[in-house]
Amino acid sequence: MKSDISRRRFLETTSLAGAGLTLALPELAGQSGRSLAGEIAEKPAKLGGKPACSGGWPGWPVYDQTEEKALLGTLHSGQWYRGSGKAVEHFEAAYQKLTGAKHCIATASGTAALSTALGALDVGPGDEVILTPYTFVATYNVIVLNYALPVFVDVDLESFQLDPNKIASAITKQTKAILPVHIGGYPVDLDKVLEVAEKHKIAVVEDACQAHLAEWRGRKVGTWGLAGCFSFQASKNLNSGEGGAVLTNDDQFAEVCYNFQNQGRARHVSGYNFSYSGTRGSNLRLCEFQGDLLVAQMSRVIEQSDRRNQNALYLTKALSEIAGIMPAKLYEGATRSAYHLYLFRYDKAHFNGLSRGKFLEALSAEGVPCSGGYGTMNKDEYVSGLAKNGHYLKLYGEKRLKEWLDRNHNLPQNEKLCEQAVWMFQTMLLADRSYMDRIVEAIRKIQAHSAELAKA
Repeated sequence: MKSDISRRRFLETTSLAGAGLTLALPELAGQSGRSLAGEIAEKPAKLGGKPACSGGWPGWPVYDQTEEKALLGTLHSGQWYRGSGKAVEHFEAAYQKLTGAKHCIATASGTAALSTALGALDVGPGDEVILTPYTFVATYNVIVLNYALPVFVDVDLESFQLDPNKIASAITKQTKAILPVHIGGYPVDLDKVLEVAEKHKIAVVEDACQAHLAEWRGRKVGTWGLAGCFSFQASKNLNSGEGGAVLTNDDQFAEVCYNFQNQGRARHVSGYNFSYSGTRGSNLRLCEFQGDLLVAQMSRVIEQSDRRNQNALYLTKALSEIAGIMPAKLYEGATRSAYHLYLFRYDKAHFNGLSRGKFLEALSAEGVPCSGGYGTMNKDEYVSGLAKNGHYLKLYGEKRLKEWLDRNHNLPQNEKLCEQAVWMFQTMLLADRSYMDRIVEAIRKIQAHSAELAKA
């Protein structure tokens, strides 16, 4: 699939080498209170002017001796597997407490968490799962790996999220689950999603991989549906390089999830146990070293989340005053966003027709890392090729898959979103407040000289 820049590549370009949260702000020291009014007329960097952000952005990941001590302790103990050590269990207990969930089952990745939840729900051939087309490909992959049919529902353009008002029309007798994604860490409208799910007696599995500590009506996302799935991949707000977790408040479902990520084997108190639970499964376990990292990383996660929220709200207020820049809407019930991504839409009509591609190039030249985000996955050959897959043809038939393809190609709001979206990453929101001013300055400079940039 095509996109302007991958999430992992984007992270690499915004990170600084070394440990700790180090802000390289030598050229901006003492300038946060400076008036920007006189600088708006300056040429943008793309036209030979001085970049608005000439210092460095915060490094990621943030770590210190806490992580080192924990990792060395496990290294020397020789207890590296979760069945013999205690680090993963300590993390599960801590994350369960932090989120308010009744159960937390750690997994090898966010994708593994989604696989575990769908596996425990027994999603399989002939089933349909509703999802948004505006998401990372893993959300789609976990459905297809179960030979179920992914059913895309168009987005709400203003929020970047799955449009809950369009879910009901996509439900059939084969619908097994709704898989809403909290894109960028902004909560989806859970009131409406849960209402339609309850009406049709369909399970909700929240893809909260980007939404650590986000809240809906004061309660953590990932704790509202039957399950909530999280990722601890290197770019995430809480990370261990790779890792994931399933949250649930259902006792029985929690045990099935544990068994599924443990080769279908049930929990045991001590020693080796080769009895099986009777459910499907695979090895999707988290290891002890990752458990160590996550426990240590959790010591900073609340403070970092607070800082992201403060800077994001400040940035949103400022960017909302620029014609053609439309920050993603937070629903009324969203009491907190994770801001794994800072999202806004760009309207070239207010920038003298300057294309989004040239806008992104100009913004990058100002020292503001940015991306155009996801492409139209629903139209990608990776997805449409499913209609030619022999196994799917046997299961669903050529006529049904043709109808499925036609529906996939009729998601106009998603297409418009993919044309207008602009991303900035969570690491940028950990910077000094003056950097938020510099982002605004950069965009104002680009707008003031957009006619020249369009011709460049």
